[in-house]
Amino acid sequence: MDYPFDDEPRLGLITATAEKLNEAQSRAAVIEVVRDAARDIFRSDGVTLVLREGDYCYYAEEDAIGPLWKGQRFKMARCISGWAMAHVQTVAIEDVFTDPRIPHDVYRHTFVKSLIMTPAGDNSPAAAIGAYWAERRQFSDADIAAVKTMGFLVGGALKGLIP
Repeated sequence: MDYPFDDEPRLGLITATAEKLNEAQSRAAVIEVVRDAARDIFRSDGVTLVLREGDYCYYAEEDAIGPLWKGQRFKMARCISGWAMAHVQTVAIEDVFTDPRIPHDVYRHTFVKSLIMTPAGDNSPAAAIGAYWAERRQFSDADIAAVKTMGFLVGGALKGLIP
């Protein structure tokens, strides 16, 4: 994996987070590490960790400037995190209201204008990580790499852990 990070502070945060994820002994500990670190790493206005529960996405945790979807469940086919997990692809959306994969009615009453969502893991990911911004933005390679890297790290940390 290529790491086009734009500065040492971001790389330092990712490295420290990787160490904490390596030490995590439970799914709850992984979730806590993501909640505490991801927003600083992504330089975003919000982050979420989404767990796959059968045909549903469970928004297990978030850290955001305003409440979004923590604790809620959506059908996999009805949310961008479900799309990212089902297609095992990272998606970067500069304007959520122009992307047909976004349920616009769900986003209309939020601050979210742009987002990056990535699966956490490979093959059949059991989770996804999302970063949100209140302003429309064009993403740098470093922005996308930071989210993808966290997805890779979290996917590895979640493997084999008991809920």
